[in-house]
Amino acid sequence: MKFILQHKFILLLGLLLFFNSCEISDEHHEEEAEEVPFSAAYVENDANPENPEQEELVHPDLSAINSITETRTNAITNAIEQASSAVVSIMATEEIQRFDTLQDELFRFFFGDQTRENTSMGSGFIISEDGLVVTNQHVIGNNPREIIIVTTIGETFEGKLIGYDELTDLALIQIESETGEVFDYVEFSDSDEIIVGEWAIALGNPFGLFEDGKPTVTVGVVSAINRDFRPNPNHPRIYIDMIQTDAAINRGNSGGPLLNSEGKVIGVNTFIYTGGTSAGFVGLSFAIPSNRVDRIISQLLASGSVTLDYDPGMEFTSMTEQLIYRYRLPYVRGLLVTSVNKSGPAYECGILPGDVIVKIGAERVISEMHAWALLRDYEQGDTMYVELLRDNDLYKTEMILRQKISAD
Repeated sequence: MKFILQHKFILLLGLLLFFNSCEISDEHHEEEAEEVPFSAAYVENDANPENPEQEELVHPDLSAINSITETRTNAITNAIEQASSAVVSIMATEEIQRFDTLQDELFRFFFGDQTRENTSMGSGFIISEDGLVVTNQHVIGNNPREIIIVTTIGETFEGKLIGYDELTDLALIQIESETGEVFDYVEFSDSDEIIVGEWAIALGNPFGLFEDGKPTVTVGVVSAINRDFRPNPNHPRIYIDMIQTDAAINRGNSGGPLLNSEGKVIGVNTFIYTGGTSAGFVGLSFAIPSNRVDRIISQLLASGSVTLDYDPGMEFTSMTEQLIYRYRLPYVRGLLVTSVNKSGPAYECGILPGDVIVKIGAERVISEMHAWALLRDYEQGDTMYVELLRDNDLYKTEMILRQKISAD
């Protein structure tokens, strides 16, 4: 009896193990069915257009992409594209003599004059198709031995100095092209129409970093106009009516163009103000206004120098403490009139020797050099307003500018 029970138990246990193995086998087959290996046949079957469950491919929205691309193009990028090919890099080499110390003087006594080369780099821009280039005078120096100009496409040319004006810090250079190449150029805008707050785009080659000639672009706004800087008696340059911008200008940007959003030149990038920190750009950059540039460049192109086309008919000098104490003059800055031509405009408007001119136009006169800079804003036929002191009384007069009348 016990044997029969044991036999039934073993038979029952075997049946249970058999059914369990069958279930595991079925689950294994289901997993294999789920993990079907990749086959081109399956791709072809899925691509069957008769398959109603097939998902359609989603194509990108090209109109949205084009819309994004269009928003990247604006007035600034258009102006840069229009003007950048006219920007050039300039390298000028000047021979200078330097004898600042006693050792230098002794060296000169025994070995004669010694010269050394000084190389400066800056920017400029082409204003005519035959290759006239405008830049700052301090970029090329007073007597450059060699001027090298590099265009934005990497072409290198020699430059010929047509003329410069140290007072206004402007110079005009002619690109010497043996093939008569036609150059891209930019046009001047009317700087009297500048709006404070409008875009200002500075182009140039800061620090001479890039040899390929491609200009660097910085963007800001016109922060102010008609900025004047007090002349330094030891400095030959006068900066008046300057354009102030927060577009970054650094060494090497000097001479490059300051553009408006139309791609036209509103000024020549000239210097930055650091407040004596020597920290580089701090948001105060200044450019010579285009109308002044145009007047000076026209004279340089015509004669190689800047002269007045009228004769004021008087001579003057800066007021100094020595003159004030000697002639008991009023303690003011201005011009002491030393002589007056009786056939000139100054005499006709009542100016006499000994008068102290304190204003020319709307500008307070600081020095003789400042006065000459102011006189350059006038032309023959203009009326110039003058304020002067005589016997401590203030007088105002109008001078009609004309050429000197000859004795004949």
